[in-house]
Amino acid sequence: MPKKRDGGGLSKTQQAAKFLGVSVLAGAVLAGLALPAAGALGLTAKGSVEGFDNIPANLKTPQLSQRTRILDAKGGEIAKVYSRDRTVVGLKDMSPYIQKAIVAIEDARFYEHGAVDLKGILRAVNKNAQSGGVSQGASTLTQQYVKNVFIEEAGDDPDKVAQATQQTIGRKIKELKYAIQVEKELGKQKILQNYLNITFFGQQAYGIEAAAQRYFSKHAKDLNLEESALLAGLVQSPSRYDPVNDPQEATRRRNTVLQRMTDLKDVTQAQADAAAKKPIKLAVSRPKNGCITATDGAGFFCDYIRKVFLGDRSFGKTRKIRAQRWNEGGMTIRTTLDPQTQKSIQASLGDHVYDDDPVAGAATIVEPGTGRILGMGQSRPYGFGENQTVINLSVDHRMGGGAGYQPGSTFKPVIAAAALEQGTSPEQEYPSPYRMPYPSPVQTCDGEWQGTDSTQNENKEEVGPYAMKEATAKSVNTYFVQLISDIGICPAVNMAQKMGIERADGKPLQQVPSMTLGVQEMSPLTMAAGYAAFANGGEYCSPVAIESITDARGRALKVPQTSCRSAMSKKTADTINTLLKGVVEDGTGREAGLKGRDSAGKTGTSDSRYAAWFVGYTPNAAGAVWVGDPQHKRKMYDITIGGVPHDKVYGADTPGPIWRDAMTGALDGRPAPALPTVPIDDPAKDKSPGDEGDKGAPAKHKPGRGGHGKKPGGGWSIPGFPDILGGGNGG
Repeated sequence: MPKKRDGGGLSKTQQAAKFLGVSVLAGAVLAGLALPAAGALGLTAKGSVEGFDNIPANLKTPQLSQRTRILDAKGGEIAKVYSRDRTVVGLKDMSPYIQKAIVAIEDARFYEHGAVDLKGILRAVNKNAQSGGVSQGASTLTQQYVKNVFIEEAGDDPDKVAQATQQTIGRKIKELKYAIQVEKELGKQKILQNYLNITFFGQQAYGIEAAAQRYFSKHAKDLNLEESALLAGLVQSPSRYDPVNDPQEATRRRNTVLQRMTDLKDVTQAQADAAAKKPIKLAVSRPKNGCITATDGAGFFCDYIRKVFLGDRSFGKTRKIRAQRWNEGGMTIRTTLDPQTQKSIQASLGDHVYDDDPVAGAATIVEPGTGRILGMGQSRPYGFGENQTVINLSVDHRMGGGAGYQPGSTFKPVIAAAALEQGTSPEQEYPSPYRMPYPSPVQTCDGEWQGTDSTQNENKEEVGPYAMKEATAKSVNTYFVQLISDIGICPAVNMAQKMGIERADGKPLQQVPSMTLGVQEMSPLTMAAGYAAFANGGEYCSPVAIESITDARGRALKVPQTSCRSAMSKKTADTINTLLKGVVEDGTGREAGLKGRDSAGKTGTSDSRYAAWFVGYTPNAAGAVWVGDPQHKRKMYDITIGGVPHDKVYGADTPGPIWRDAMTGALDGRPAPALPTVPIDDPAKDKSPGDEGDKGAPAKHKPGRGGHGKKPGGGWSIPGFPDILGGGNGG
C-alpha cells in the first residue's frame, strides 16, 4: 500500500495522479476509455493544468438520504417514507464477505493504489485498444464513490443527475481531483464504508443494508458468501443482473464475483465452488415507501405530517430547505396519533360507509386542551386506484384537502356562543316561524348587510316561539337567523376566528347572515378543534400532529407546539355544553349519544344535502364526522350508504352513528368525566294555558334591523314572500 506524506503535500502517487489528470485533458491517456479525444475539444496541456488547479479542493459531501420512520403516539410504526431507501450502517454492521466481494469485483487493487490506479488505466487502455471499443473501465472505488456523491447531491433533479453522470473529460477530471482529496482525508476503510452506504443495488435499494433487506430480508451483517457475491455483482448494472427478473444472468454474475474472490485469495476455491453450486434463494421484501403503506388507514394522517413539515418554519426558513431536509430523511417522527382511536375511526367508517358508495365519509378526533390529533381517517382508502383517493377529506386545501364542505347547522353553536358572549340570555325567545326572510339590514364588521335572502325550517311543524335550548335541540333555522340579526355578524365572525374555525379554501369568512346556517365550506379537523374549545372551558388549542423528531444523528429537532387562547368565558362554554347535551339527549342527535359518559354535539346538513355532519365532544375528546360527495355533485336523496337506503340523509342518521361508534371505541377503558353545565330554564314549560296567545309575540329587534307585522295566532305576515326558499337545512 502506498505511503502518504504527512502535511499538506502530495505523495508520489498523488503527484502522478495529478499529472495523469493533466494528461487526460491532453488526450494522452483516456483516449480509449469511452471519452472523446482531447484534441477534439481544443484543449491544451497548459490550459488543462490551470483547469485542474482551479477545481475547488473541498468535496462537499451531502447528507445521505435515508428512510424516515413515522410512529404513532405509542411508538408503533405508521409508515416509512423516503426519496431513497437507505439505512446507513458502519463496517462493523456489514458482513466481511460483502466488503471483500465489492473490492474484488469493483477495484481489486483498492488497497494498493491511491486515488487513481495507474496500472488499471494502462491495462484498460490496452484492452480497449485491442477490442476497438470500450470493454473495460479504469475508475477506482474512490472515484466511483465521488461520482455517487455527485449523483446524491443532484437528488431528483434530472438536469443535475445528467450533469453528474455525463461522459465528459471535464467531469472525469473533477472526479479525479476530489478522489485525491478523499483518499487523503478519509482513508481506505472509511471510503469503503461510505461506498457501500451510498451505491445503488437496484430494486429501489440504496446502500448495502437496504439491499440486504430488499433481496434477502436480513441485515447486511448477516449476509453469507453467496449472497454477498450476488449483491456485489449488482453494482455494475443493477438492471442487467437483477436476480428478481433474471436469475440466470444474476447467477452468472455472482459466480464471476466468487471466482474473482478466489483469485485474490479472499476465499478458497472450495468455498467458491460450493457457493457457486447453490441456486439463488431470495427472500424479497417489497419496497414499502410512503403513506400508501400506512397501517390502520393512517395514510391521510401520514401525508398530513409531510404537509406540516414542509409548511412549518421550525424545520427550515424556506420551503426548499424544508423539502431538502425531508428528502434527506433519516428522521424518526413520533406523532400524536393514538392507535386505539385510529382503529376505532376506521372500523366505524368501514361499518357505515363503503369505499364504493356514491359518497364518502371522513372523521377526525382531537384532544381538548392539547390540540393533539388523535385520529384521522376516511372511507375511501389512500391510493390511486378505483374508489381510492389521495385527497385528505379531513383537512383544509392547503394541507392536502379539498375545498371543504358546508357544515350546515353544526355552525349554529358558534352563533350561540357569540350571542352569549354579547350578553344574550339562553332563555331568549324568538317567534321562529316555519319560514321567513332574513331581517335587513344587519350590522357587519365594516358596515351593514342588506338583502332579500330567506330561509325555512326543516319541518313545517317547527313553529315557535322557541328559546335557545329548544331551538338548538331541534336545529331551528329561523331562530338562529333572528339571533345573528340581533347580535350582528361581526361578533359571530370574531367568535369563529377565536375558535380557529375558518374556510377550508383559506379565504376570509363572508360576512352574511346565512353564515349562521353553515353555508361556508369547512373541514372536519377545523370543526373538531373548534368544538374542543367548548369541552375545554372556552379555551381553543390549535391542532398539532407531531410530538417529537430526531434526525439521522439522533439529535432532537424543534417541533411546532399548540397555541392556546381564550375563545369565550367558561360560563359561555358551560352554557353551550348544556345546549348541546340537549341535542344528544332530546334533540336531533339522539342516535349519536354515548352510553355511560357525558357527551354533547350537533347535527348538520348542507343545502340540497350535498353534505351531512355530526360534530361532538366529551371532556377528553372532540370529533367531527362528515359524509357527502367530495366533488359536490351527488345530492343525498334516494341513496344507499353502507348498505342502508335513505330517502334523504340527515346528520343524525349517518354521521351521528359513525361518531358514536368511533368515539365509543376511542374512549373504551378511559375515564368518563362529566361535562360542566349550567341550569337553563325552559320558558315554554313555565307558561300556563292562558299564555298561548303570546306565542306569536315578536322578539325585540334593534333599531334599523327591520321588523315584520305580527299575524294573529303566531307566525309572521310576510308580503310577497316566495314559495321556494333558499338557505341551509336543519339538523
